[in-house]
Amino acid sequence: MSNKVIVETSARHVHLTDEHIEVLFGAGHKLTFKKDLSQPGQFACEERVCIVGPKNKIDRVIVLGPARKASQVEISFTDARTLGVTAPVRESGDVAGSGACKLVGPCGEVELSEGVIIAKRHIHFTPAEAEAAGVSDKEIVKVKVTSERTTIFDDVVVRVHPNFSAAMHIDTDESNAACAFGVCYGEIIK
Repeated sequence: MSNKVIVETSARHVHLTDEHIEVLFGAGHKLTFKKDLSQPGQFACEERVCIVGPKNKIDRVIVLGPARKASQVEISFTDARTLGVTAPVRESGDVAGSGACKLVGPCGEVELSEGVIIAKRHIHFTPAEAEAAGVSDKEIVKVKVTSERTTIFDDVVVRVHPNFSAAMHIDTDESNAACAFGVCYGEIIK
């Protein structure tokens, strides 16, 4: 059983629908590839937006591609307090009834009545990787990250799909708390 997994910090970012891409960046605009991310088919874009909340704003937030069926803003608890928004901890894609904000781009603005979340910590696996690690889709595990501030993350959801690649994702607050900087690995403990 392989119980080690790379731990990556998922900083604040935005996923957009095709419609919202056009509102924010202009009619007919397509996202501009900057670099691949660790998950196959996912990429960072050149485009940036401003997230506006009731208390404050955060400028130059990266947009990730490709376009999605629903726009989604993923932030940390610290970001939520800065913006003055209520953002529930959710799995990516689960935006029903989540937080609201405004997104501002160079060509327009979008009011999101929902879509702002704090991503639930999770591990991506292919079916073969999950089998080797002895875990299954939607299973909840603990992961120990050994560093200057060794931390055990509880309530980590396992997400299994053929298009995934093995990686655990935590937000910047979690990464800072655990000193999970640079190349970092976690050990799955049940």
